[in-house]
Amino acid sequence: MTDTISIAVICGSLRQGSFNAAIAREFSTLAPTGISFRPLDGMESIPHYNADIQSQGCPAIVRDWAEIIRSSDAVVFVTPEYNYSIPGVLKNALDWLSRLSPPPFSGKPVAIQTASVGMLGGARAQYHLRQVLLYLDAFVLNKPEIMIADAASKISAQGELTDETTRRLIAEQLAALQGLIQRVAAS
Repeated sequence: MTDTISIAVICGSLRQGSFNAAIAREFSTLAPTGISFRPLDGMESIPHYNADIQSQGCPAIVRDWAEIIRSSDAVVFVTPEYNYSIPGVLKNALDWLSRLSPPPFSGKPVAIQTASVGMLGGARAQYHLRQVLLYLDAFVLNKPEIMIADAASKISAQGELTDETTRRLIAEQLAALQGLIQRVAAS
């Protein structure tokens, strides 16, 4: 591992004014020194998973994402909750990535954050995403958990995370992820 830690960021929302994307944009100001973030863009261009398409070759964007994930020291997911689960576009991306060899998430430290306008802050989405990541053989950071309830009151109209408690908790999680990265690298 180099001196700089590289973390890929996957946002489960396509919405232009996404609360989750706004939170992800704050990572560099909240993370410990020496961490860089690389957002994985283009989720909207990943086709619906279809084995017939896969038999003709994996889409370039999926191969690109897989290489970025493999070359990163960790991954942070920041996603909304849709219908008590993860957004379909996120599940679709993970379905594609699960078909690749070597598996991009295998042994990869991962943190999860959810933000929702609801009172549970995306807890059910986290549960389902953890199930998928278990199958993908990722090392998911268990604590601290980040579930941002009532996100509309914590993110300004300009897309800035204004809630100091939430900022502190995210900073704590990113520091804990740094520790997990170091433990995994040492093993």
